[in-house]
Amino acid sequence: MNRFGERLDKTTVRFERLLPGPIERVWEHITDGDKRAKWLAGGKTERVVDGCVEMKFDNNSLSPLPDDTPPPQHCDEPAKVSWQGRVTRCDPPHFFTHTWEFGDDPSEVGYELSEQDGKVLLVLTHRRLQGDDEALSVSGGWHAHLDILGDVLEAKTPRPFWKTYTALAAEYEARSKSKSA
Repeated sequence: MNRFGERLDKTTVRFERLLPGPIERVWEHITDGDKRAKWLAGGKTERVVDGCVEMKFDNNSLSPLPDDTPPPQHCDEPAKVSWQGRVTRCDPPHFFTHTWEFGDDPSEVGYELSEQDGKVLLVLTHRRLQGDDEALSVSGGWHAHLDILGDVLEAKTPRPFWKTYTALAAEYEARSKSKSA
């Protein structure tokens, strides 16, 4: 399994992670705002189609480890960012999809969970991205957040988001350039 996100087409990236279960526990970390706040973003989640999903990001609070500052391209952004989306699919504990309404054109994030070899396979797919720059940015972000989810589920101290994101964003940029060369 490749830990790096895969571009399925110009507007879609997909990630796979094999996580410690049980599946209901992983489901809760995706759909319960308090648990989701430990690895991605907190906020109320209505687990019904057309329900509201609040996303309250505070990447600086994801790890107790020090020296986690945003890279230059993110320094002018507020430390806390919030928005709301809508649930488009909810089939516990296997499928959860919602709009990602950050920016002018909403995209969509889907989480698919299945049991595999005593663990839980998470397939995260982010669709309707607006080109290469957005795909690169969300790839580094999702990769870092999913690594933190793994830390949380394994009861490890979560790695610092910004330090992790900065290294991964550079790696995704390098991979993108090598594919276009």
